[in-house]
Amino acid sequence: MSTVAADRPQGVYSPVLTPFNADLSPSAPRFIEHCRALLEQGAGLAIFGTNSEANSLSVAEKRQLLDALLEAGLPAARMMPGTGACALPDAVELTRHAVAAGCGGVLMLPPFYYKGVSDEGLFRAFAHVIEQVADERLRVYLYHIPPVSGVPISLGLIDRLLGEFPGIIAGIKDSSGDWANTAAMLRDFQPRGFDVFAGTETVLLETMRAGGAGCITATGNVNAGPIVELYRHWQDDGADDRQRALNDTRAIFQSYPMIPAMKAAIAQRRQDPVWATVRPPLVELNDVQAAQLAQRLAVPPAL
Repeated sequence: MSTVAADRPQGVYSPVLTPFNADLSPSAPRFIEHCRALLEQGAGLAIFGTNSEANSLSVAEKRQLLDALLEAGLPAARMMPGTGACALPDAVELTRHAVAAGCGGVLMLPPFYYKGVSDEGLFRAFAHVIEQVADERLRVYLYHIPPVSGVPISLGLIDRLLGEFPGIIAGIKDSSGDWANTAAMLRDFQPRGFDVFAGTETVLLETMRAGGAGCITATGNVNAGPIVELYRHWQDDGADDRQRALNDTRAIFQSYPMIPAMKAAIAQRRQDPVWATVRPPLVELNDVQAAQLAQRLAVPPAL
């Protein structure tokens, strides 16, 4: 059984897709509407994650979108903004803004442009952000996604950060795709109050059975309700069947470029073609792909 504190982020979080207008500017009204729908289905908001096209957004755009959610009355406690950046001042600014807004935590990539960097360098980077923000409310969830970032967060680095910043280093999203790595984090760090979120719902059941806190998953954007149901009922009969059904839906989206596919699905459900827009260098699904996706999904009710 997980020992996650009741007042800390847990459950299912979606790295919220960022809708763009036809001119590629962020669409705040669509963003608010999508976030509200996710909350209504029981998912939290990991805004500015990988599937949010976060690294195609400026610091100013991220601040404006977060502020738009707050002004619309959405609960900051259910938000976990991505605040990691290659430039430390950007990471500090975004993290400070999120903490001041009352967000439940921040999801922090390591600086990822330079490859082959040492644990010492990564420790200094995380420590600098924490020390510059200098706020006891800060809760950092490390973002381990070496297949994309090329910069892994080692078990040794986690151990050192936990020792230096207990309470502030609150957990991790493990998108390594390596269950042995996730299991090691759960075994070694979860008893120290370090919450482990799976990076995909395909291992949600396994993660919960090992004491994890939940998952932060791309397809939370398009399949939030069923993923939340598995999280809530992982100890019940039928949990394995629920997991298999989630995996089947995930496999459909993974057979296309994920971000364009999820945006295409939402554009279809909402009958709003502009939702399909992605920022370069990403490219939308073509008409044939979009039609095939809709047929394969047997499109469920609107989000």
